[in-house]
Amino acid sequence: MILQVKVITKASENKVVGFEGDILKIKCTEVPEKGKANEVVIKLISDYYNVPKRNIKILRGHKSSKKTIQIDS
Repeated sequence: MILQVKVITKASENKVVGFEGDILKIKCTEVPEKGKANEVVIKLISDYYNVPKRNIKILRGHKSSKKTIQIDS
């Protein structure tokens, strides 16, 4: 599955907000430095879809708030 994600960094909590159209919105407390926010995003998606973190890969947007993510089952 390919997923479009919008990440809001420096939020007050880590959580999956839900879908806005086709885009999954995620709030993350981490700052977007050295991949810290990406790690939290992968963890949140892993919990949300109940899949191992190793099955989730960021295809595009490593340094952007808009990401394309692939989830393998």
